[in-house]
Amino acid sequence: MEASQTIPAGMENFVVGLIGMGDMGRMYAERLSEAGWSVEAAVIDSVIASYGPSTKMGAIVGGQTSCKSPEIAAFEKHLPADVDIVSCHSLHGPGVDPKNQPLVLIQHRAPDASLRRVEAVLRCLQSKFVHLTALEHDRITADTQAVTHAAFLSMGKAWHANRQFPWTMSRYVGGVENVKVNLMLRIYSQKWHVYAGLAILNPEAREQVAQYARSVTDLYKLMLVGDLDGLRRRLYAARDKVFGTEAWGGNGGDGRPLIEPSVLSSFALGQPSDDDPATRRANNHLSLLAMVDCWAELGIVPYDHMLCSTPLFRLRLGVTEYLFRTPALLDAALVTAVEDQTYRSDDLEFTFAARAWAECVSLGHFETWRKRFESTQAFFEPRFAEAKVVGDQMMKKVFESSKP
Repeated sequence: MEASQTIPAGMENFVVGLIGMGDMGRMYAERLSEAGWSVEAAVIDSVIASYGPSTKMGAIVGGQTSCKSPEIAAFEKHLPADVDIVSCHSLHGPGVDPKNQPLVLIQHRAPDASLRRVEAVLRCLQSKFVHLTALEHDRITADTQAVTHAAFLSMGKAWHANRQFPWTMSRYVGGVENVKVNLMLRIYSQKWHVYAGLAILNPEAREQVAQYARSVTDLYKLMLVGDLDGLRRRLYAARDKVFGTEAWGGNGGDGRPLIEPSVLSSFALGQPSDDDPATRRANNHLSLLAMVDCWAELGIVPYDHMLCSTPLFRLRLGVTEYLFRTPALLDAALVTAVEDQTYRSDDLEFTFAARAWAECVSLGHFETWRKRFESTQAFFEPRFAEAKVVGDQMMKKVFESSKP
């Protein structure tokens, strides 16, 4: 160990082994190595089935996957009975400082002494430990990520289908638009399997992705027939279920917004080529309307999981909260949805995209998911470097200004 580190009693000869998991695996290796623990890394495919049976007696085995159901099932199937299972999951991406971020620990098959040893190793991350079961983890992960991922994946697919770079168009100017564009690019700049695994392998997420597609379709049909009253009734009811009946407060707690409105307008990706304030139009924000409608249909109150929320989820929820708790902005979106044809082509492609992602998940087609993801990823790739810089600044600002 480094001179500044103190070896906990009983940990003098403890060895940590990491099985390669891409960027997050590298982040763990770097942090654990800096803290002085011995780290071994290898990249293999079916590592649990191949090497699990030979795990030495008394070892502690865990995984860092975002979906615990298949991971735990594999451990139970292939690990000897005398091996302890304590799994984990950092609820943030590899580019986020883990300090004070939630780190889930799952004491699945292990005595308290083994859990304490895992905590001793992972304390170097300076994260906040959250103790859950595997089932609780998967439900919370689905509740905080499945619907929002589906929304931003579908946004990117729609813009790709229309051959649009939204940051070059004046109708995608503004605080909410800045966040939507930056989050979409952030998701598509990552590896495809991260989002495929969460949606396809997590049984708690499948119904949520399916309901999101239904919500998008139902709302789009109301828009097409011009049923403003029906659209308003449905979305006001959804707002009250998810956010409470007050403009600020309700289900969210203390009445303060998750994100200050001034933050939303600070991070654009440049000046649109057709920028003319006179031609800017309100957006109906179908993607965000459907997100809240989906949560309401499934009885999900996202604030219930704030302790386990990722920085990205807080940003996604914050921008949606801003839309739904600002009456003038919500009403403008609903009127635009029915009366303005400007976004109709975008909304059509968005509806197609949401339904296609849902079908891909229901069929469990990883290869189809990969092809769909990577084709859109290639379309937006030239702007990833710039988007990362802007996105990191945005995340830092949101984290600093968000309520505790």
